[in-house]
This record gives sequence, structure tokens and C-alpha cells, in this order.
Amino acid sequence: MIKKCIVLFLSFALLLGVFPILNVDAANRPLAKISGNSNPLMDHKLGADPYSLVYNERVYIYMSSDRYVYNNDGSIKDNDFSALDRIQVISSADMVNWTDHGAIPVAGANNKNSGRGVAKWASNSWAPAIAHKKINGKDKFFLYFANGGAGIGVLTADTPIGPWTDPLGKALVTHSTPGMAGVTWLFDPAVLVDDDGTGYLYSGGGIPNESDPASIAHPKTARVSKLGTDMISVVGSATTIDAPYLFEDSGIHKYNDKYYYSYCINFAGTHPTQYPAGEIGYMVSDNPMGPFTYKGHFLKNPHTFFGVGGNNHHAVFNFKNEWYVVYHAQTVSKAQIGTGKGYRSPHINKLVYNTDGSIQEVQGNMTGVAQLSNLNPYTRVEAETIAWQAGITTEPTQATGGPVSNLDVTNIHNGDWVAVGKADFGSTGAKTFKANVATNVGGNIEVRLDSETGPLVGSLKVPSTGGMQIWREVETTINNATGVRNIYLVFTGAGNGNLFNLDAWQFTPNTGGNMGTKVEAENMNIGGTYAGKISTPFDGVALYGTDDYASYSQYFANPTHNISVRGASSNARTAKVDLVIGGATVGSFYFTNKTPTVQTLSNITHATGDQEVKLTLTSDDGTWDAYVDFIEFSL
Repeated sequence: MIKKCIVLFLSFALLLGVFPILNVDAANRPLAKISGNSNPLMDHKLGADPYSLVYNERVYIYMSSDRYVYNNDGSIKDNDFSALDRIQVISSADMVNWTDHGAIPVAGANNKNSGRGVAKWASNSWAPAIAHKKINGKDKFFLYFANGGAGIGVLTADTPIGPWTDPLGKALVTHSTPGMAGVTWLFDPAVLVDDDGTGYLYSGGGIPNESDPASIAHPKTARVSKLGTDMISVVGSATTIDAPYLFEDSGIHKYNDKYYYSYCINFAGTHPTQYPAGEIGYMVSDNPMGPFTYKGHFLKNPHTFFGVGGNNHHAVFNFKNEWYVVYHAQTVSKAQIGTGKGYRSPHINKLVYNTDGSIQEVQGNMTGVAQLSNLNPYTRVEAETIAWQAGITTEPTQATGGPVSNLDVTNIHNGDWVAVGKADFGSTGAKTFKANVATNVGGNIEVRLDSETGPLVGSLKVPSTGGMQIWREVETTINNATGVRNIYLVFTGAGNGNLFNLDAWQFTPNTGGNMGTKVEAENMNIGGTYAGKISTPFDGVALYGTDDYASYSQYFANPTHNISVRGASSNARTAKVDLVIGGATVGSFYFTNKTPTVQTLSNITHATGDQEVKLTLTSDDGTWDAYVDFIEFSL
């Protein structure tokens, strides 16, 4: 973390280059995470000093709560770390779709977090580390954090997302803890639970004397402490880790029975080439308490990859038999305010070992990692599960049925959207889409595939529910959603304020073998000379001229259906609408007056598989129009 050396860090950034101020992205466009990329992990909020936990086939990322701090004139000031009093949590089963679990209000001293802070003695919660251990047969989670540079605290919970309690009511480790004397900055914890269940806590950083080359080269301010079986006590005296050119950011992981201690190399003085400033170096030992031997470095300073420097902070983890490193970079803040100003966001890239156990240089980028598994759209999906987004934020919600720390998506304006990657609809596809919403205003959710302007497969009208935390589930039909596709929920509506809040969504599968038994005309593609959408006498489509049409694609498992269309004529004259499936005209509908009626063609034979369904106006002399509400198929 950037603590006492902010001036040094900013100077380093200036030395690395001067960067132009970028324009803030317009609403409805992604800020920093472009569709298809996996980095940064999120761009609707910030998060620094990431640490990982793998549990129950999910990876959880815990972060310091970087939040913009403002000058009196409303401009964003350089990060002074005064907002680091919470810990942000996100998780994913596939490394692309990340669920926002919100912020843990850790610091509680001096009414921090509006009196909700769990650790009433702590003024800060910097650089979290997390561990899981079974104690007396029960899962327990231990969240370590730094109270500034003065010590390490710990919170406990029965789940990875809380609720959290403070078991000690004070710091676990301070400068008076045996072996901690001489630690300049007592912060940046890392934790390892070894195969035998023993826990080890790593911490420390800083240079005792920055004018002394020997102190710069060997600060000797890193420590490792053995934890008690309860994970909230220390055993014996801490051991010094002589990490060359140490600055901060302890990391620990185990690979092939070797213990890898990694850290951020300092910026002071002149370094030998094997200790590059601001990069992640690593040491190896046969024992978690050391001694450790320096082996090299594997992650360059973020400036190398993203054009904005600062400190380096990381954690190494294994997920589904692949190794990764999570780290932070100022990519979101750079996209929003230009130079970044010290505000950071989480990234993940793959980490690769050589056969001798050395680590290859990690290539940081915005592309990130590939999605490891498909998302199931037929189970409840929290709206705050996001791969990509434009314009939205999240907030704690009163909606029921979600996780312990449930959020909703809010700050929704016309044209904003959220998306998830690789949802598997299967071969028969989705029948309906439902969402839990709350609003005073209302609006619409367009369900699109592949992009925010991709094929429209459904449109959900969101009515007023009577309040922004008064929740109601609404549902609509879906057509032509099969296979593995990215889902984009595009929000539309009138007005400039928040249209509605979205808690969760879910599709239902088409069990009858056909996609979408009923399709609303306003969700179809329209073409011809004059075709357009209407709201009277119903929400639908008007076919004004000969060969105007409304069409869509549908999957048919069965070759014969009864097919109904609801429609009307603009006057007393008869409007003829031909039904074309797969290029073949299979029948016609005749609407003779302004009153909407449903007409049915029985036992119509047509092609199977994916086919274009088209309703085409014929024989128009310019004095009447055909209005179409919906088409419906039944066996």
C-alpha cells in the first residue's frame, strides 16, 4: 500500500512518464472494462490491495476500500487513504462474472462507518488477508487487516461474506508483540494455513533509514508469526525475514512443498538489476518460518502495462488447477480522471512456473483470463453479478432471498446496462425472463444477446412498485435465446433520475421443445418502407405498406403447430397479413376492423430447427394499416 511514501510514489510516477488527461466516458459506455476483457475485475467501484480466498468452487477477492476523496471545490484529490476503513468483497465461480458482496464496515473508532464498524478500536482497515480453517468440524473464516501502520487486527465469520465479529476487541499483533520490535510499518498481512492446519501470519514493511544504503538493501522489517490453533492468537516470537530491498506487501503461497514469500521491492536509492524498483520479488524456503532465499521477480510495476505507476500489491492463488496472481492498478481511475491519482482497481492474470520452480514474468493486461465455466441462467442470478457494465452502481438492499450481504443494482438511467458472460441456454432455449425490481418511476429491461445493441430476445416492462425498496417480481416471454451467449440487460425509460433498482434475475427453460411459445410483436425486427412500433390499440407493430414486415428467428422441435396472431385493422377495410416460416408462406390472417381479435391457423406444417418467422402485409392500397400485437404457437 502507499502509506508514508506517497511523495516518493508520485515522484516515481512522474519519472516514468507524464500522462494526458482523458475525458470521462459518457454514460451508457463502459468506463474501463471493455466487453470481452476480464480486467479490471470491476469498474463500477474501486478496490486496492487485493487478497484471494478459494472456497467451495469460488474465488473471493478482498480489497481495501479505495474511494475518491474530494477537495473543497469538488475536484478529486490525490489519494490520501483516509477512506480505507472498509473491506470490499467480490467473488466468482468462473473468473469473469463477479458478484459484488459490498463492503465490510471494519473500522469503528471515532464513529467510523457511522458507528457500524466491527472493530471499535480500529481507525483503518488496510490491505486485508483472509484464511479458512475447519475448527471443531465447522468452517471458520479469519479476516486480517492493518490498522494503518500500527498493527494487525482480525475478524471472524462462519461464511466468506460474514456477518463478521471482532473476537479480541483489540489488535492481534502490535509493535509490542514479541519479535515485532524494529518493524517500521506494521501492516500488509498475508496468511497461510499449511497442510497440517497450522497458521502463519506474515506482515511488516518500510525502510528504517532511507539515507543508509545498507538499510535500503536489507530493511529487515518483514516478519512471520506462528498462529495458535484458534487463528486469533500468536505462538512464540515472530521471525525476521531478510527480504532484499523490501518495501511492503507481504505475500505467501505454497507450491510443490516449497514456501514462496513475495513482496513489493522498494523505490529508494540505487538497486542491482535483480531487484527492480516497484516490482514483485520472491523468495523460497523449505519452512514457512524461513529462512527464505531470494530467487527473482515476476510482476513488473503497473506502469509497464497500463501507463500509470504507483505501488504494487498482489496475492498468488490456485483456482481450478491453474495459478493466478491478483494485483491492483490505477486503470479505472485513469480512465475516469486521467492520471489515476493513486486510486486502484483489481486485476488478475495467469502465473506460470518453470520446471525448476521459478516463476515466469507475468504479463499484465486488460484482456485478463478466460472464463472457466458457463453461467447457468436458469438459477437465480444476483443483479450485482457483473462481467461488464455501463452507468450503474450497487447499494445494500432490503430485498430478500439473496446472500448474507445482499446488494441491488441502482443508479439506472436510460441506456445503462449490465452484462454477464457465457450463459448457457441449452439447445431448446429460454421461455421466460423474470426480475425482482423496485421503483417509483418504472421503465423497461431489454434482454439482448452478445452486445448492448445485439439481438433483442425479450423486453420486460417494469411498473411502479410504490418505492425504491418495495420489491416485485415481473416476467416476460423470451424468444430465440439458445446456446452459449453473453447476456446484456439494457435499461430504458423516461426521465433523468434513477429509473428502478434491480435485485436479481432468472430465466426459465423452454420444456416444450420450442423457443418462446408467445412472442410480442414489439420485440421483433421490423422492415419494409413504413413499418413502425405502436402503443395504441396495444403495444405492437404497425405494418403500413405492402411488404412491410415484422420478423424474428425461432427454434422449432415439432413440425406442426396451431398458430395464433392478435391483430387489428386501422379501419373497416380488411388487412391481410401473410405468415412466412423458413421462406415458405404457410397461411394468412385477415383483420377486418379496429377491434383487436385473435385469429388461429390450425395444424400448420412448417420446417423445423432454427427458422425465420415473418408476418408480412400484402395487398395494401394505402388506405388502411395492419396492427399486430403478438404471435403464439401451441401443439
